[in-house]
Amino acid sequence: MTKLLNTSLRGRLDESELLIGVMIEQLVRPVTAKLLAHAGVDFIFLEYEHTFFSPTEMADTILAARDNDLPVIVKTPQLERQEVSKLLESGVNGIQLPRTETREQIAELLDYMRYPPDGTRAVAPGWGASDYAVVPDWRSWMDGQNKEAILVAHIETEKGIENADRIVSASGVGMVYVGMADLSAELGHPGHFDNPKVHGAVEHVLDLCKQHNVPFGTTPIDADAAHEWRRKGARFFLAASEIGLLRSALGTLITTYR
Repeated sequence: MTKLLNTSLRGRLDESELLIGVMIEQLVRPVTAKLLAHAGVDFIFLEYEHTFFSPTEMADTILAARDNDLPVIVKTPQLERQEVSKLLESGVNGIQLPRTETREQIAELLDYMRYPPDGTRAVAPGWGASDYAVVPDWRSWMDGQNKEAILVAHIETEKGIENADRIVSASGVGMVYVGMADLSAELGHPGHFDNPKVHGAVEHVLDLCKQHNVPFGTTPIDADAAHEWRRKGARFFLAASEIGLLRSALGTLITTYR
């Protein structure tokens, strides 16, 4: 029997449960996925735009995550059919589009992510998206994939904020992530997530997400900020990276010993 891609992630988002994700930036290994699963992380985010790992390493990590019931979202390096196809066939649960700025970008990505008649995704059953199991009923499996694969709009530019209503309300958007780092730089206040202009832009997107019932998430500057965004309606957080966690733990260890 084959698994339906993304059942756990889609279902939990629909239940308005708070989901905590961790980014893998460089240590793309099956052991990293297993450690994050054991820690209770809700989903992995693979940083494939600013990447220092190979597609083979990434595919192995995705399979390990799937085997541990840990959903994976990957940021496509560009809006291009071949890139999106490779990610989908590796077995990811969601595709995140960096610098989402228009509804037309959403429609193009959705076309690459959906099988006919809803899109133009090429059929490759028996690969990572089906855990390498034989797919006896192609139509049923394709319909399940169309339903479950999540498109994540990544708003991180001034133009994206200006077009936020059309982006959030676009058909097929399953999650909206606001990248505060690049957004703060675009708005002239790099690294100052609490700046009123930056904070106000993020809150504007959050309000639109609540209006259209689309899960909103971001990367808060700390736990206190996370609690405040959660109170306002955030549904998921990209809380840390494996590099950041390792750096923090090592710093604490050395300080404690010295």
